Amino acid sequence: MTALAAAEPVLIGPPGVPQFTLGWNILEWSGQYLTQPDGYRAGEPWVFTDEQARFVLWWYALDPQGRFLYRSGMLRRMKGWGKDPVGAAICAAEFVGPCRFAGWDADHAARGEPVQTSWVQVAAVSKEQTRGTMQLFPGMFSRRAIEQYRIDLGKEIIYAYGGRCQIQAVTSSPHTLEGARSTFCLKNETHWWAANNDGHAMAAVIARNAAKVGGRVLAISNAHNPGEDSDAERDHDMYLRMLAGTTRGTGFLYSSREAPAGTDLTDRAALTAGLLAARGDSAWLDVERLADEVYDPRNPASQSRRFYLNQVVAGEDAWIAPLEWDAAEDGAYRVAPGAIITLGFDGSKTDDHTALVGCEVETGYLFTLGVWNPADEPGQEIDRGKVNAAVAGAFAAYDVVGFYSDRNPWESYIDKWAEMYGEQLCVAAKARQPVEWDMGARLNDVTKASEAFKAALLDGDMKHERSDTSRWYVLNARARVNNYGTTFSKESRNSARKIDWLAAAVLARLARQDYMALPESKQRNSYAGVSFV
Repeated sequence: MTALAAAEPVLIGPPGVPQFTLGWNILEWSGQYLTQPDGYRAGEPWVFTDEQARFVLWWYALDPQGRFLYRSGMLRRMKGWGKDPVGAAICAAEFVGPCRFAGWDADHAARGEPVQTSWVQVAAVSKEQTRGTMQLFPGMFSRRAIEQYRIDLGKEIIYAYGGRCQIQAVTSSPHTLEGARSTFCLKNETHWWAANNDGHAMAAVIARNAAKVGGRVLAISNAHNPGEDSDAERDHDMYLRMLAGTTRGTGFLYSSREAPAGTDLTDRAALTAGLLAARGDSAWLDVERLADEVYDPRNPASQSRRFYLNQVVAGEDAWIAPLEWDAAEDGAYRVAPGAIITLGFDGSKTDDHTALVGCEVETGYLFTLGVWNPADEPGQEIDRGKVNAAVAGAFAAYDVVGFYSDRNPWESYIDKWAEMYGEQLCVAAKARQPVEWDMGARLNDVTKASEAFKAALLDGDMKHERSDTSRWYVLNARARVNNYGTTFSKESRNSARKIDWLAAAVLARLARQDYMALPESKQRNSYAGVSFV
């Protein structure tokens, strides 16, 4: 039988092994005091795979002064890779193992010592999710460990040394977690941690608790679903911002192994190669069995990619994929003062957000001129004076040749803007009203405009600013099919995942498109204050 060949995996995380680390101490200690908790090797000494061991070495990496390089981290792997057992082994080491720096030996290798009063937490948004880790400890601690450290095994709290040290299972109750002096916390399945189940609040409390005692926090997760704003997605965004140098945040370890982006699910050989790539050296995973699972019609392709190929991909109804949006990003470009631009505006009062977006005519570059959230304003209502000032500022800073604004509920301001700026606009939203472009009443035109917008994006004919804010709005959009084609909308009428920036950007792009279709005699004859010859 021909051996299966793996595709080249996508690896995220530091390469090789660190120069200084307590990880070697943890690997040695684990082999002496831990056992395999289940499976055909149950009861045998615990052994990390090479890939797992490499992660442990990096998680315990030190700087030359003996300080940990990472205060928090994310271990993202495919389903079945062994995240829970690895997390449990690290919890065990943090519980009674040599997990803190105690100096250098003669060869300048790090020595480790236990935390004298360790408080280890296994956290999840439901009790069932903590059990995946907690149920491993009774079989993981060897008899030698139980006797030497006087371990008292419990279902939700495990004690050592007569209660001086503990491992505790905790679920989403931010108020009761506040103040805990946890020395280490394992956050489990954080792709489920969201605002509606207190996941965000719990993550914030855990981070504060760890900070005050020098503790650390490690998350384990499958690939997240973009646009859900899960804690796992926020970790991924943190990694991307660190990678791009757009944040001062440091000390975060992100580790992932996934199949190549181009893995073809319809080709069995390509799928198997992708599964092998994501599996790595977790040889207990049967890739042929997993391939059968992928082909089960009850499993959407996006879910198979997330859980079995460990890929971050858009959901089935996503309007645009994260990689497609990110590919058009240009964070270095700046629109020059006086440049010819068009504007798009989508406004609300108290529910949705409000956005003013510019589009440079010469390049098609999209940039934000203002975004407003009613929750940030006194009285929970958009400050119209601020918005009006931003519009005035845009006309003062640039040469605006088109301004399309959705109608409701800004009718009075739209009339005012038309009166103030209408004469200098080259394109009109509609006859006798140069600004008002009613998206609710023009479904056919909205659909064509959104399809043209997306086509330009995918064809490489559009660039946009680097912005986590605009990215969030765009990735929240869901594709909606109608009689005219495919457009976008929120996932539901009352969804907290807003799309207003995208609506404004589509209008700005449409105004540019209409302007460029004008005969030269009706276009502006200057750019950035310089007349064309």
